[in-house]
Amino acid sequence: MAHSYFLPLFLSLIVISSVSANFHRDVEITWGDGRGQITNNGELLTLSLDKSSGSGFQSKSECLFGKIDMQMKLVPGNSAGTVTTLYLKSPGTTWDEIDFEFLGNLSGDPYTLHTNVYTQGKGDKEQQFKLWFDPTADFHTYTILWNPQRIIFTVDGTPIREFKNMESVGTLFPKNQPMRMYSSLWNADDWATRGGLVKTDWSKAPFTASYRGFNQEGCVWSNGKSSCPNGSGQGTTGSWLSQELDSTAQERMRWVQKNYMIYNYCTDTKSFPQGLPKECLAA
Repeated sequence: MAHSYFLPLFLSLIVISSVSANFHRDVEITWGDGRGQITNNGELLTLSLDKSSGSGFQSKSECLFGKIDMQMKLVPGNSAGTVTTLYLKSPGTTWDEIDFEFLGNLSGDPYTLHTNVYTQGKGDKEQQFKLWFDPTADFHTYTILWNPQRIIFTVDGTPIREFKNMESVGTLFPKNQPMRMYSSLWNADDWATRGGLVKTDWSKAPFTASYRGFNQEGCVWSNGKSSCPNGSGQGTTGSWLSQELDSTAQERMRWVQKNYMIYNYCTDTKSFPQGLPKECLAA
């Protein structure tokens, strides 16, 4: 299902692939003082948040280009003030980052799905969406695909956003810094829900988000070298390394953006009084 809207896949190169998800093998819980738990023989991971602390984990490997899939079930009920994240990030003060952030809300109100791309520490590439299903009722698959030509965000196999490499018009694109996968559940009630107007109801704590089905394919970066041929993987036949959206996928993405996008930096003239970013004008 995750590939039904994409071009046919050529699986001759899978440099790293977690065939069956095993969180014990693939990730490490890095903070939360026991609030992150791996159970079911490594098949299930949960993060929890209470008034004292949230929690988080990260992948054991880092990649320069890759694709991650994660099945997530978000905090149910009154999740106002909470933020659940799934993202790729490089270290340092001029970092690269590719974000999914799920901003909680009052019971019955939909989550806001926030996406962003940072290159060399510079962001301001936000697009936000409401989802067309309840992300707390069951697990849904969230995917980040990152190759030298584009970044594609998908939800249950449906693309919601494509960020193309537009270096030709002067737009920065993350392509030189290996990134690791991170996820966290934390309190951000100073801004997350209605700009901070709605605060976290700690009487509902602990808040819990659940994870399963983690799959990662990528050019593993180790000791300053990539496991992919040619370093970046350009010119190889790996599916995700050259993957792009076909006409069906593009139509599906336009449907999502028309019906469920609630913010697009490319139309926010107030935030860019000197003119919209060049990639917005070139699109």
